[in-house]
Amino acid sequence: MNEDERAIRDLVRNWMESTKAGDIAAVLELMTDDILFLVPGAEPFGKQEFAAGAAGMKEMRFEGSCEVVEIEILGDRAWIRNRIEVTMTPAGGTPVHRAGYTLGILRKEGGRWRLARDANLVTAR
Repeated sequence: MNEDERAIRDLVRNWMESTKAGDIAAVLELMTDDILFLVPGAEPFGKQEFAAGAAGMKEMRFEGSCEVVEIEILGDRAWIRNRIEVTMTPAGGTPVHRAGYTLGILRKEGGRWRLARDANLVTAR
């Protein structure tokens, strides 16, 4: 495994750990300013909308895992396919389990890999 692949795998691990810890500021640092998220049933949205949505989930507990299935590095760009399983439990509420795949496009900026596009196909199971 080369240095770029290790850095991308670290980004995925940091994203999951920061999400579990509720550290949204750390998650926001892992994405480009012009990121676009693509999810079923919604218009593409960016970093500001992600942050607003995350702020509304402060009382949510997250548990889960992410397996890197593929990484392809092409200079200062890369794509990655992940399999994600997550359980989200609202305070005093019923847990919701979601699982599926994501496809991300990453860009290396200032020596750091960051997520620039994310197609999330994770659904309730």
